[in-house]
Amino acid sequence: MRNKIIEAIDQTGIRKDALAFDIGDTVSVGVKIIEGSKERVQPFVGIVIACRGRGMNATFTVRRIVNNEGVERTFPTQSPRIAGVEVVRHGKVRRGKLYYLRERVGKARKLRERRGGPEEGQAPADSAAPADSAPAKTRRPTAERAAVATV
Repeated sequence: MRNKIIEAIDQTGIRKDALAFDIGDTVSVGVKIIEGSKERVQPFVGIVIACRGRGMNATFTVRRIVNNEGVERTFPTQSPRIAGVEVVRHGKVRRGKLYYLRERVGKARKLRERRGGPEEGQAPADSAAPADSAPAKTRRPTAERAAVATV
């Protein structure tokens, strides 16, 4: 059990806008860069390979490939230097840490895309079509196609 004073201090520093992403997602992390007197936001686009900690100690690691060289960057979730995190695509993964991607090369490092369903807040693919549109064409069974071709 944590000390109540430490928990109270942690609550004051927690960001109001929760960052919503999962491991395996390709994200664009907006990092605030200060150059002289100017401040700009530079995107760091990559795959989230790990998340750890909670509260003020939470961090996530993003990996991307630059000039055929892997670059990983660990971001504190509560950092004021993070302008925001935008999910580019959702990756389908079955584990909590994706360190195995470090050894993968070429197309082997790609993750399959997760299909959204009603449980993820997205409409299923079937309901995306308008109701008055024609039904999708279906293929005939093989025997039927063969009979039609011979006639």
